[in-house]
Amino acid sequence: MINLEDIEDMTCLSREEIAAIAEHEHLPEVNAAALGEYLMHLHKGPQKVQQMICEDIRDALHRDDLAHARELFATLKHFVAEHPEALRNTG
Repeated sequence: MINLEDIEDMTCLSREEIAAIAEHEHLPEVNAAALGEYLMHLHKGPQKVQQMICEDIRDALHRDDLAHARELFATLKHFVAEHPEALRNTG
């Protein structure tokens, strides 16, 4: 039987990136994995994922949840290192 880890392993995203999408979109992680994989194949999709993670960081800071903001910042750093196209301004 296929499980969440199997689904996550089929995407180009890390578990932390999928968790950030799930948090942002208020989705179960399995749905967030599918959404994230879909977005990563769209024009400007990586920028959308990057924006979601940034918004999660902002929300954590507004809640004074510095520990979570730090975790999300590490997730963001990993994401842009693995997906530099997320930073390109491809207007």
